[in-house]
Amino acid sequence: MKSLVHCAAKKSVEFRLRKLQVLSLGAEVLPEYKLQSQRIHKFTLLHYSPFKAVWDWIILLLVIYTAVFTPYAAAFLLSEEKKQKHRATIEERYSEPLTIIDLIVDIMFIIDIFINFRTTYVNKNDEVVSHPGKIAVHYFKGWFLIDVVAAIPFDLLLFGSETDETTTLIGLLKTARLLRLVRVARKLDRYSEYGAGVLLLLMATFALIAHWLACIWYAIGNMERNLGMDKPRIGWLDELAKQTHQFYNQSDENSGPTIKSKYVTALYFTFSSLTSVGFGNVSPNTNSEKIFSILIMLIGSLMYASIFGNVSAIIQRLYSGTSRYHTQMLRIKEFIRFHQIPNPLRQRLEEYFQHAWSYTNGIDMNMVLKSFPECIQADVCLHLNRNLLQNCPAFKSASPGCLRTLSMKFKTTHVPPGDTLVHRGDVLSALYFISRGSIEILKDDIVVAILGKEDVFGENICKHETVGKSSCNVRALTYCDLHKIHRNDLLEILEMYPEFAEEFRKNLEVTFDLRDEHCIVRAPMDGLGSRRGSRLRRSLKSTPCLSALRSESQESEADVPVIDTAGEKKTTHPHPFSHLIRLSSYLTCISLIETRLWY
Repeated sequence: MKSLVHCAAKKSVEFRLRKLQVLSLGAEVLPEYKLQSQRIHKFTLLHYSPFKAVWDWIILLLVIYTAVFTPYAAAFLLSEEKKQKHRATIEERYSEPLTIIDLIVDIMFIIDIFINFRTTYVNKNDEVVSHPGKIAVHYFKGWFLIDVVAAIPFDLLLFGSETDETTTLIGLLKTARLLRLVRVARKLDRYSEYGAGVLLLLMATFALIAHWLACIWYAIGNMERNLGMDKPRIGWLDELAKQTHQFYNQSDENSGPTIKSKYVTALYFTFSSLTSVGFGNVSPNTNSEKIFSILIMLIGSLMYASIFGNVSAIIQRLYSGTSRYHTQMLRIKEFIRFHQIPNPLRQRLEEYFQHAWSYTNGIDMNMVLKSFPECIQADVCLHLNRNLLQNCPAFKSASPGCLRTLSMKFKTTHVPPGDTLVHRGDVLSALYFISRGSIEILKDDIVVAILGKEDVFGENICKHETVGKSSCNVRALTYCDLHKIHRNDLLEILEMYPEFAEEFRKNLEVTFDLRDEHCIVRAPMDGLGSRRGSRLRRSLKSTPCLSALRSESQESEADVPVIDTAGEKKTTHPHPFSHLIRLSSYLTCISLIETRLWY
């Protein structure tokens, strides 16, 4: 019950972490192992809390609104207000929707400053700082100045002054809000690892800069037209008036092209200049317009190179897998040609490579896993083998530490249909657990068994002290996922966890034992096998009856046919009384041998 509660709590923490990572605009979201209850001062807000994440998104939307509307209002709307003979009263002006929105934006930016004074942060030691004094010092050294300048309500400071100069000054001072974009750009930098996110940000940046330049382009044309009253009218606004047949009339200040036509034409010119695709239908005529056009071209060349460079990198990243696939396939074909591999085997090589690539996308999962610390490797291996460790009865009684050790020793194998996993006569050095798919057991080309999910095959190491050889062929019928563990690794774990060894020996059920009882492997034992063998020899030497067993067993050890590693069959004639001696010795000493071997 406790494990279920712990699992549910862990899943809730993981869900909260994923949700915060999606919502939060900050790059300093705490990892899972730090998502714990923090001791914070009263009225202090955690920087990774859901409220702070939602608040950051609200501020982001207001900053985007400011970045788009403030330059447009300063360039287009203020110039239109100057032309109006009837000036709106204070009540009328502050009842307009756009003015109300501006006031709301100023109020929200001011509130954001107070919130930042009470929001925790992560220091250089990856510690959450919640002390109000330290938070204030950290904020003063960081973004405080930019936030204050962007939050100054210039409309309220210059309240009551309605001259043309004051209106122009207010429009220019409001552009200070754009400083907040620096902070937003720093927070959005965390999405630079995503190709689609980079493209979207680049296109949005390109459009925003074109919008700003269009506002400046109109301000230059409008300023020159108003100042050069005694000069010939050759600016782009006069050319637009001629093309649209909406001529300017000196007696009517509201004459000329509409504000919509002016903005669309200005935006069209900046986009065509930035992309170097100018058609000439909107062109600079005065010196000021030409100088500004040169600056636009310089900015456009840099943006053009930046955007297309990133696009090329993203496309190259998308096709990098295909390039690696063709390179590796070329190597395989060169290998086949050099060694003159016959066609059936060549086809198997190519088909296996194609399937393995489609299954793993050419990524060596083992190399990826080895790049992490052992504690993380154990957690990942425990997750990958969770179904096997939970469903197999042999591992039910294993402790958490034993399960982590077992999971580190298991290897996952993916086998396509038709491949032979084990040939007859192969050394049975591993135990196999089927996770997915079906296999068939063949003996003399006759199917003797078909195994499926959760079946086990190999040899039961708890019943055999020596390594055996396979009596059958094992072939995959479908795509199979297998978990295998080597004999020596399993014996080592059983020796490290003796309390688990007894339960494992009782509960292990090998669905099909491949061991050939007439063939065992005589080979030098290494690792755990040598230690177990040395323990057995010490037991034989230390007990008189066991010494008799040892001497007699040495005389008659060739009673069973033995096939050594060279493959030669050796037989000797048994001693005439060897069976009686061995029987009496086994009946006397079997319990002592088991005790010394397992405990």
